[in-house]
Amino acid sequence: MYKSKTIFCDIDGTLIKHHGSLSKQLLKKPEILKGVLEKLDEWDRKCYNIILVTGRKESTRKITEEQLSSLGIVYDQLVMGIAGGPRYLINDLKFSNPETKTAIAINLPRNKGVSDVEI
Repeated sequence: MYKSKTIFCDIDGTLIKHHGSLSKQLLKKPEILKGVLEKLDEWDRKCYNIILVTGRKESTRKITEEQLSSLGIVYDQLVMGIAGGPRYLINDLKFSNPETKTAIAINLPRNKGVSDVEI
């Protein structure tokens, strides 16, 4: 049986251009990276659960949501305040299908966008 996939995706430098400090990120007009809308639309049509994560402080939630909305970025959940260091996803293997990887990481160059990501 097929189960929907969950995608955890960073915002700054992955979906929108990274401008440096948080204050610069909030003051500059956000610039969506190439192919982002098309890829998010593809994942949304496939009913993937899109969870955006960011190191931005919880106190910037409103402006972050406004920026994402103004760019047409769709998502299911927004998790804020995630540290900028390495991020680990830990998941269990399923008894019914132990050879299927349940945690996968994709690292992209900053400001490249997600257009070439295949899931």
